Amino acid sequence: MQKAELIFIPAPGIGHLGSTLDFAKRLINHDNRISITILCIKFPFTPFDDSYIRSILASQPRIQLIDLPEVDPPQQELLKSPEYYIYAFIESLIPHVKSTLETILSSSDSSTIFTLVLDFFCMPMVDVGKELGIPSYMFLTTNAAFLSFMLTIPKRGIDDEFKDSDPELLIPGFTNPVPPRVLPDAAFNKDGGYFSYHKLAQGFSDTKGIIVNTFSELEQHVIDALSVTQMPPVYAVGPVIDLKGQRNPNLDQAQHDKIMKWLDNQPKSSVVYLCFGSMGSFGPSQVREIALALQQSGVRFLWAMRPPPTKDNAKRILPEGFLEWMEDKGMICGWAPQIEVLAHQAIGGFVSHCGWNSILESLWFGVPILTWPIYAEQQLNAFRMVRELELAIELRLDYRSGSDLVLAEEIEKGLRNLMCRDSQVYEKVQKMKGFARKAVLSCGSSFISTGELIQDMIGKN
Repeated sequence: MQKAELIFIPAPGIGHLGSTLDFAKRLINHDNRISITILCIKFPFTPFDDSYIRSILASQPRIQLIDLPEVDPPQQELLKSPEYYIYAFIESLIPHVKSTLETILSSSDSSTIFTLVLDFFCMPMVDVGKELGIPSYMFLTTNAAFLSFMLTIPKRGIDDEFKDSDPELLIPGFTNPVPPRVLPDAAFNKDGGYFSYHKLAQGFSDTKGIIVNTFSELEQHVIDALSVTQMPPVYAVGPVIDLKGQRNPNLDQAQHDKIMKWLDNQPKSSVVYLCFGSMGSFGPSQVREIALALQQSGVRFLWAMRPPPTKDNAKRILPEGFLEWMEDKGMICGWAPQIEVLAHQAIGGFVSHCGWNSILESLWFGVPILTWPIYAEQQLNAFRMVRELELAIELRLDYRSGSDLVLAEEIEKGLRNLMCRDSQVYEKVQKMKGFARKAVLSCGSSFISTGELIQDMIGKN
């Protein structure tokens, strides 16, 4: 039996690592010819990722980990654009990746088929694959709509970044024209963000295929539009979700148990879960507006606030009397076990930053979202979910870090709309929940797409 070794190079951010590792596990379960090597990137700002990866892989003998050498981080001034900083960091790893791949090739059976699976941010490694004769695929941890947007960028000049005054965009697969205000921050960034997007997008056509963490029932219109382009084939393989809910090292067992016990004591579908991602946080003024909205709406809530309030600052950043009022109505925590929370019958709504992993998790468990995007492509995700798919309630579509305050009255209205069980959004989310779960079952759309991907990589079984 011919063997195949897939070499994954994921970006080090936790939002990228989680779905990449889960997809790797899905592939080895799908076809016993496959083994996987993951090249682990040490990033300056992700100190706990190493233990996270090793805990995931402890029970996976067909997945091995190779640590890439640590390199000096780029100059701090490049942090004006996080995307450009990451792009420069990944480029500095190219010699080490090439050396590691050469070692793997020289010590392997000549009949083994090798394939690179590259994260979106690791597209500069395509040229290494070309040089060594290894075909590359891209694994996109966000959605097909973002891919379609990215494919419009090489048609513009490399210095032609977007502007707020630009006309609305006609993006293949979108039903509505897209206003510039919902495009990712990097699209406007003159300090390298747009440049890095342009360079990354140019590499898409050099891959043999693009793997997307989505499913056809959710994004069929976009997938159809992409299929008629000159781009490589798109494989919709999602939702790729870690349903076991890998424990976050910042959450101790006592806090975990406290959260789950509190939820156990709440009525069904009565609690709003507020969480804004691993990097989402607000200043004291915005925190007060959220607290006032919760108080005025009267909804029960679980609020993952980062950083969590301390005894010393709680009274400074929260309204007077809020802590006493919330004793019977809510809980504030620093971290929450999100999968377990969204799966809990007490949860009725999710105020979210609209990161793609969080969106897929909410759809999987049938929990409607109130949109509050903050960074990266989250504004475009929110626009898609509200205006295109009607699967979320709009609070804001164009909020970004540093935006004006979202006032309590606006948040309160959003909370009330979110918890309305008679809305069309709620009905559509329940229907999409069924589609999401069927997609990954045997003979489901994503199961079939994964089989087609494997056949393209290594041939028929």
